[in-house]
Amino acid sequence: MFWVMQQYRAHFRVLSPQYRTILSDDSIDGIINTTPNHVHLETTKAAAEAGKHVFLDKPIANTIGDARAITKVCRDAGIVLGVGYQRRREPHFRWIKEKIDSGAFGKLVQAEANISRDREGQFEPGHWRFTAEGMPGGVMLQIGLHYIDVLIMLMGPVRSVSGMASQLVLPGDNPDVGTYLMTHENGAISSLSTSYASASEYYLMNIYGKQMSAYYNLFDGLRCLKRGEDRQEPVEVGKVDTLAEQLIEWADAAQGEGTPEVGGVGATESLAVVKAGLKSVAEGRHVEVAEILSADG
Repeated sequence: MFWVMQQYRAHFRVLSPQYRTILSDDSIDGIINTTPNHVHLETTKAAAEAGKHVFLDKPIANTIGDARAITKVCRDAGIVLGVGYQRRREPHFRWIKEKIDSGAFGKLVQAEANISRDREGQFEPGHWRFTAEGMPGGVMLQIGLHYIDVLIMLMGPVRSVSGMASQLVLPGDNPDVGTYLMTHENGAISSLSTSYASASEYYLMNIYGKQMSAYYNLFDGLRCLKRGEDRQEPVEVGKVDTLAEQLIEWADAAQGEGTPEVGGVGATESLAVVKAGLKSVAEGRHVEVAEILSADG
């Protein structure tokens, strides 16, 4: 989200470098919160108490306790909370979701996903995003969270997680490679691999149903294959500015028109999946998401 703000900064007027001054300005209805994860609760609470709607960069927080507190403080203050999960808005995922909802996939059985980037040489020593304290779980919380959200949207809630992680290339104290094997509440199984140590940027999402499957990757786009057929068919989808779309949705909700697609509850759910995987890595066992939700605040 930070680079997005840099990209569009020329279009905005800097009102004040002081957060409290911004919050006391009655001409401001809402704020976009891109502060470090560990101060999300403090900064969002201050905004809510000032009557400002909040669009919060993911993850909602580093702990379930903070995530729940953020959700509650916004609800109690009557302000709109939106959390930034723009990947779910990509046209290929919207197409798959529409087909799943229409019944075209039949019973969902399996999914596999990969989200990877090359971060060698781009590491900032000491930056909070690359420390275990500031971004616990490293690459899985930083970018894997996006595809966990997509998998929940497409395959349904996750029941349990088994995780693996390694630190292979980048310095610091966080894993730069990780894989989660997840069981969804409907019985389907999905896998997610994520990396900051790969040779290039790459995205993959394959969704398998009994009647149809869909295959997406960064270079080949979206394809589908129906049961009984032996040839994949390319699927043409349009382009969408996912970042603008989610911000417009949040702004509309702040004006009483609709509800953000991902708010505090949904963001807490995906965070719990990440934390279940991290607990699995640490303890070498399969971890139920319910265990995380009941134990962490």
